[in-house]
Amino acid sequence: MPAQRRLFFALSLPPTLQTQMIQWRADNFPADTGRPIAAASLHLTLAFLGEVSEQKEAALRSIAGRIDAKGFSLQIDDAGHWPGAGVVWLGTRRAPRPLLQLADILRSHAARNGCYQSTLPFHPHISLFRAATRAVAIPPTTPNWTLDAKEFGLYQSIYERGRTRYALLQSWPLPAPLA
Repeated sequence: MPAQRRLFFALSLPPTLQTQMIQWRADNFPADTGRPIAAASLHLTLAFLGEVSEQKEAALRSIAGRIDAKGFSLQIDDAGHWPGAGVVWLGTRRAPRPLLQLADILRSHAARNGCYQSTLPFHPHISLFRAATRAVAIPPTTPNWTLDAKEFGLYQSIYERGRTRYALLQSWPLPAPLA
């Protein structure tokens, strides 16, 4: 049986923003809220692909390289908790159209290539905690950071020694829109 890898397309976060998010999380949530996501693992998923064969991965990489999308800015100005999923997250109140279009294109191509896609609407977010299944008090004010999306990437989710880490496999530029 050919090797399969657990993959997803995502936007990475610059280290400065990762550090700010980790500090905000530490300042606003008790340590027992859930399992905190490491700074280096913070990202905004565009399309989850699941377990993918080498052949399917090659096809998806080829498709990603042909996507004609432009860069955009995203305000990180919302926070929430999905108790069923056990996720505490940061996100946006108004997702920019280019973000929604990029996620839709990637999710559509993933589905056409046999990668199951959730029927739930795309809700752009950055997970701060997992396994947060008890009630969580969300701070009344949330940060208002800007994420400038200049590229998107294909990541592998790797589970080793009881921990999950994400490895960037390839990235594609999102050029600045023409003025």
